[in-house]
Amino acid sequence: MPIKPILLLIPIVALGGAAVLYFSYENEKPQPEVPPPVAAPAEPPISHPIEDAGLADEQAAPLAEPLPALDQSDGVARDALARLFGQGLEKFFNLQGIIRRGVATVDNLPRENVSQRLMPLKPVAGPLVTEGEGESLTLSSENESRYDAYVRWAEAVPTGPLVAAYVQFYPLLQQQYEQLGYPDKYFNDRVVQVIDHLLATPEVQGPVLLTQPKVLYQFADPKLEELSAGQKILVRIGSENAAKVKAKLQQIRSALVPKG
Repeated sequence: MPIKPILLLIPIVALGGAAVLYFSYENEKPQPEVPPPVAAPAEPPISHPIEDAGLADEQAAPLAEPLPALDQSDGVARDALARLFGQGLEKFFNLQGIIRRGVATVDNLPRENVSQRLMPLKPVAGPLVTEGEGESLTLSSENESRYDAYVRWAEAVPTGPLVAAYVQFYPLLQQQYEQLGYPDKYFNDRVVQVIDHLLATPEVQGPVLLTQPKVLYQFADPKLEELSAGQKILVRIGSENAAKVKAKLQQIRSALVPKG
């Protein structure tokens, strides 16, 4: 928090008074050293200002009406998603509290776990498809098809309007991010950081070996099992689908950070 101007006068007056005493007594008494004033901590810099997002003029047009309050934003957010993705949103999205869900999920993707309860997207139907058993247990190539509809839907969304909607709704996204526990952080910086993290997901060649120590499956390769929740998703959807998702993420990043 910046120091009020009146507070800045305190060390100046103190130093001025010390100087008067010093010269009045002709150095008869040694004067204690006056410590320099402690500077206020600098606000963390913003690495990727939302104003830098590369939008065409028609995409950067403001909303017809002001944004609603955060706790009343579901209807406007739903309308914006319908313009981007078409009808039938309920098939893919958990629409209640969609901004809260989206911000929390983005923040958690680089972590160990993502709360299914807060996911903005509904889970893919059906169980994980595997092949073999024991030490030969692998992720089946047929498992990739479970995600095909989601990947096609993500590819079909035009990047320009998607980023434009993100920019227009950014004040609400930032507000939700601060309420999540980051009052001094910038959500767009986190978004770019998460995109870079997902783009760094290793490409897995050949069958993906699994283990099933209890109910849930795990990757047999410790390096894969140590990946974040978001990176594990990209491994599970298969290399071909992962490549398509990465291509879309790269397009979004290029629009958000046109200079780098």
